[in-house]
Order: sequence, then structure tokens, then C-alpha cells
Amino acid sequence: MSIVTLGIIFLVLLILAFKGIKILRPYEKGVVERLGKYQRTVGSGLIVIIPFIETIRKVDLREQVVDVPPQEVITKDNTVVVVDCVIFYEVVDPFNAVYNVVNFYQAITKLAQTNLRNIIGDLELDQTLTSREMINTQLREVLDEATDKWGTKVVRVEIQRIEPPKDIVEAMSKQMKAERMKRAAILEAEGYKQSEIKKAEGDKQAAILEAEGKAEAIKKVADADKYQEIAIAEGEAKAILNVYGAIHEGDPTNDLIAIKYLESLQKIANGQATKLFLPVEATGILSSIAGISEILNDDKRSKKTTEEDIIAKDPNTVQ
Repeated sequence: MSIVTLGIIFLVLLILAFKGIKILRPYEKGVVERLGKYQRTVGSGLIVIIPFIETIRKVDLREQVVDVPPQEVITKDNTVVVVDCVIFYEVVDPFNAVYNVVNFYQAITKLAQTNLRNIIGDLELDQTLTSREMINTQLREVLDEATDKWGTKVVRVEIQRIEPPKDIVEAMSKQMKAERMKRAAILEAEGYKQSEIKKAEGDKQAAILEAEGKAEAIKKVADADKYQEIAIAEGEAKAILNVYGAIHEGDPTNDLIAIKYLESLQKIANGQATKLFLPVEATGILSSIAGISEILNDDKRSKKTTEEDIIAKDPNTVQ
């Protein structure tokens, strides 16, 4: 056998090995076809097939992303919004993924756009802007059910953008600004109200404390006056007792009797006393004092008579 023949045989064996030995990665599975007919599904590792008779189609089992292009959608209140989303899916059945759909990317994109129009068409603009999570959940459920026969599972759907028209955005911006100003005014008024309440409570507490202080001071002054009156009364009582003892136990002098008589007269004039008791020995002194009092009264009567005579003579005289 010549070297050329050996070379040809080696080349044929090399081609057969290249065509008949396949290696699948851990995240791949293969669908083997024999003469155009499904034969089997193989897993990762070294796979041997019959060259030129069997073929293998690899299927990626990893999670993949489909970016759905933006589209205009009309809401329930006839507002046009631009919406786009992304879809995350993974292949769970290589056989259905290979034989039940021609172009999975195009099919799921069109399916997502159609169902997105249906879901948002049932919502008003405000609901659309505030219900992204609900839209994501509904769209994922619809796509997952529809793509089940394609051997894929829709893991999640995320809305990337919901963009209303420019005039709607400006109106919403003004509305939000007005709402913020309203909240600020309410908070400011509430703060002022709380401040006035605290101030009134402080003034009330201060007034209460001041009144309590004044009442305490008045009480102390009253107690002091009471103690002073008691002390004065006790002093007067002691003085009376001393005078009484001096009059009844000793031999009072005429001067002492005269002084006590005058003091008693003063009390009678002021209404503090109505009766006067003196010893019999004071009769002479009382006569002298009574004589002095009579002289003073005669002087006052003569003075009054003189004034009356003057007025009688000259009625124009002013007193």
C-alpha cells in the first residue's frame, strides 16, 4: 500500500471523526435526526453520530432575553403612549423548541406586542403609569401559556418605558407641581397651628403658675398679718393685765389714772369701747379733767358764736 493510499484513508477517517463526533457543553442539549427524521435527544458530553446519515441540532438551555421594540398603544381614555418591554425566557423542551416554531424571536416579539396592546387598552392613562407590576404579571402569564407548546418558559417580563405624549407630560408636571405646593401649604399651616397651640399652652401654664404664686404670696401675707394681729392682741392683753394688776394690787398714782382715762376716751371716740371703769380714788382727777374739757368746749362755743355774729352782720362774708 502506497503512501498516497494511506494518506487518503487517514483523511477519510479524519473527516468521518469530525462529522461523527460532537461535543455538547453543560448548558446544551442536542436533537439527533437520521435522514431527516427525529431520532433522539442527547445531553451534554461526547456524542457519536453516524456521519452523513445523522445530524445534530444544538439547543441552548440558558436564560435568554428578547428586547421587544417600542410601539404606540392607545389607552382606555384614548391617550397614545409609547411602550416597550423585555422578555426573559428559557428552553425547557428541545424537541418542541426545534420543531414547533420557526423563528422563536420573531414569534415571541409579535406575541408580546399584541398582548401588550390588549392589556394597556383596558387601562386608563393614570392606571397605566402606576400599574407596571400588574402589567408585567399579566403579560408574563399570557406569554408563558402561549409559548408552552414551543418548549419554552417565560421567566419574567419587564416594562422598560411608558411614555405619554409631550402635552400630557407637561400637564402632569404642572399638576404634580400644584399638588406639591398644596401639600407644602398644608404642612406649613399645620406647623403654624401646632406652634400656636404650644404657645397658648405655654401662656396658660405661665398664667396658672403666676396665679398660684400670687395666691401663695397672699396666703403668706395673710398669715403674717394674722400672726402680727395675734402678737399685738397678746401684747395689749399683757398690758391690760399689767395695768389691772397695778390698779388693784398697788397704789396707782393720779398721773397713771389720768393717762388711762385719756386713752379710754380716745377708744370711745373711735368706737372701740363703750364703757369705762375707774377706781373711786380717781374722782378728783376726773373732775379736773372734766373741768379742762368744759373749758375747751366753752372756747369752741364762744368761737362759734363770734362767727355766727359776723355772718349775721355781713351775709356776703365767706367762711
